[in-house]
Amino acid sequence: MKKLRVTVEGKTYEVIVEVVEDSSSPAPVFRPPASAAIVPVVSVPSPTPAPAAQASSGSTGPGDVPSPLAGKVVSIDVAIGASVEEGAQVATVEAMKMNTYIYAPKSGKVSAIHVAAGDGVEEGAALLTIG
Repeated sequence: MKKLRVTVEGKTYEVIVEVVEDSSSPAPVFRPPASAAIVPVVSVPSPTPAPAAQASSGSTGPGDVPSPLAGKVVSIDVAIGASVEEGAQVATVEAMKMNTYIYAPKSGKVSAIHVAAGDGVEEGAALLTIG
């Protein structure tokens, strides 16, 4: 006996079939009893746990370095008060098991850090501010 999932006209059904080894005998035909109801299988997504902390995706201000994608902050590679050059790596964000490196869009001094390693961030959320 095998349990199979069959889709007919867009509806999915789970059926149990008997595997017959002897190809010379005709395959049995499954006829449900008159009292049996065929129930479509509905796929329900499993709930996913929310990240521990989620930085808001609110508008960023002048000098803010936004996250280019939603993900988890792996590291903040600068400290408050540090001078950074344009193009210097300032943070790393992970999404789908791939690291994305975040670079300073301009030269300046880091005036604020809005997230910490391990925080979840949305696309566009401010990671830090360069003044």
